[in-house]
Amino acid sequence: MPSISSLSLSPKAKKISTIGLGTAGAAALALTVLPGTAAHGDSGQATAKKITADSVAFSSHSSVLPEHGKDITAQQQSLVKVPADGEKVASVKDATTTAKSFTSTDEVAAAIQADAKERAAKAAAQKKAEAAAAKERAAKAAANRAEKRAAAPSYPNNLDGWIREARAIMAKHGIPGSYEGIKRNIIRESGGNPRAINNWDINAINGVPSKGLLQVIKPTFDAYHVEGTSWDQYDPVANIVAACNYAADRYGSMDNVNSAY
Repeated sequence: MPSISSLSLSPKAKKISTIGLGTAGAAALALTVLPGTAAHGDSGQATAKKITADSVAFSSHSSVLPEHGKDITAQQQSLVKVPADGEKVASVKDATTTAKSFTSTDEVAAAIQADAKERAAKAAAQKKAEAAAAKERAAKAAANRAEKRAAAPSYPNNLDGWIREARAIMAKHGIPGSYEGIKRNIIRESGGNPRAINNWDINAINGVPSKGLLQVIKPTFDAYHVEGTSWDQYDPVANIVAACNYAADRYGSMDNVNSAY
């Protein structure tokens, strides 16, 4: 039987031993061993024998590998660098952060859609709230108007009602005059006829006849008209209020008037 030293490896076997490379005592390698030449006394045909990793130990050390193997091993070692513990942790953290920062297209689309839905919901809620607030304001305004109408006193359309309504307006504007003083002067001036007119005195001759319950001429009515009353000189309430305003300015009160004024 030829010795190990007399065996020659085929080119294929050499290539495997060079590239396999690297791991001494790795899994068993099956190599084809060819017998030596006739110079060693072996004259029969080549007999194939298997040499296991236990029989031949292959080393990746540069002193053992041929030049071609050294180049490949150097490349492998340059690619495989074991980082320090701190570097390894930093690398893992960076990789995790980078992975989390990227999302799929579906996730981005879903996020955009969710945001759009949320915005639409908020807009709808705001619109609904505004509509409810507007409705509430309208209801309050209507209630206030109804309350004012209900609170406003109702006066009969006669001399008594006209005097009482006129006095309520006078009170708001600080115009003096008692119920009795007003009625007394009305009876003397017009007899209680709101359409009464004087066509014979000096005012009538001058083109400004006295008119209404308290026989007020147009210039006096306009000058002492009270806001909130009618501008019609024949209106009974407006006529009383304007006449009393004039009497208060001229005589202190309608109560002080006992004749034509």
